[in-house]
Amino acid sequence: MKYTVLMLSLAAGAFAAAFTVTRLWSTPPGPPPGMVWVPGGEFTMGTDSDLGRPEEKPAHRVRVHAFWMDETEVTNAQFRAFVEATGHVTTAEKPPDLEELMRQRPPGAKPPPKENLVPGSIVFRMPPGPVDLRDYMQWQKWTPGASWRHPEGPGSGIDGKDDHPVVHVSWDDAVAYARWAGKRLPTEAEWEFAARGGLDGKPYVWGDEPFSEEKPQCNIWQGEFPWKNTALDGYERTAPVKSYPPNGYGLYDMAGNAWEWCADWYDQDLYQRRAGRGVIDNPTGPERSYVPHDPLSPQRVQRGGSFLCCDQYCSRYRPSARHGCPYDTSLSHVGFRCVMVREGVDGGR
Repeated sequence: MKYTVLMLSLAAGAFAAAFTVTRLWSTPPGPPPGMVWVPGGEFTMGTDSDLGRPEEKPAHRVRVHAFWMDETEVTNAQFRAFVEATGHVTTAEKPPDLEELMRQRPPGAKPPPKENLVPGSIVFRMPPGPVDLRDYMQWQKWTPGASWRHPEGPGSGIDGKDDHPVVHVSWDDAVAYARWAGKRLPTEAEWEFAARGGLDGKPYVWGDEPFSEEKPQCNIWQGEFPWKNTALDGYERTAPVKSYPPNGYGLYDMAGNAWEWCADWYDQDLYQRRAGRGVIDNPTGPERSYVPHDPLSPQRVQRGGSFLCCDQYCSRYRPSARHGCPYDTSLSHVGFRCVMVREGVDGGR
């Protein structure tokens, strides 16, 4: 009798152990449509490479839990379905809040011209020739009437671009879509882990090889930024999602095409604050934004770069590159994708 009980106990323990391993390491059943499984694990976040900028340093170890992630950036078609179902009006389609704008300006600053207090967004405009790359206002222009429906301003549209990433969405718009879809925005750590596709410590999402203009690995600027775009890959601005090979997790466009909003507040010195703390477990970002050069404008993290990135200018299409942007701002090269964790179903979460 004791022997039988012992063997049953051992068998039950083995089953429990096997079940635990399955929950932790195997892809859960029933993947959500359009999403891929990111297994989670430990990785090197940031970089100590000469390619990296100060906000990407120092490199440090981080552990993230498993999750599902949209295999592509949210497309125009997907965002249209959300708008039609909810009646959502994006930030770009509303007049700017003058009171909020003035809060984000230094004391004594003059209000913006009245003609700018209309619905609109920021659009890339190619200058006629070389410009000072320190002044992004040479190519980023406030454009009344620009929105996700009219990405280049009045007269433009998205007909035939259902499979392009939606742009001109603020962080608030992205969060609203994610909630409607039963998802959320990724943390900065989740985004970088996913972007690397299992290639820990590599400079690019595809590995070690630099970007090739002849055989482009992603949709970034080709030519002389920002006034001459050779568009050798066939795309002057956004490209249809899945136009380039996926990374090791089956995720598309984790480099270039459109910047992607993350859930976290942007802290420029976050990695320096983490130095020496060992492995950081599943971080969700700082409690507030910290941007020394723009302290009055709270910013959220953007990742991945866009069709405007290039080595001549910012090279922020690398997986370690990070960037902050005011959460109420929309631009013609910013979109997003979502993640999901189903409680009680996925990987022990």
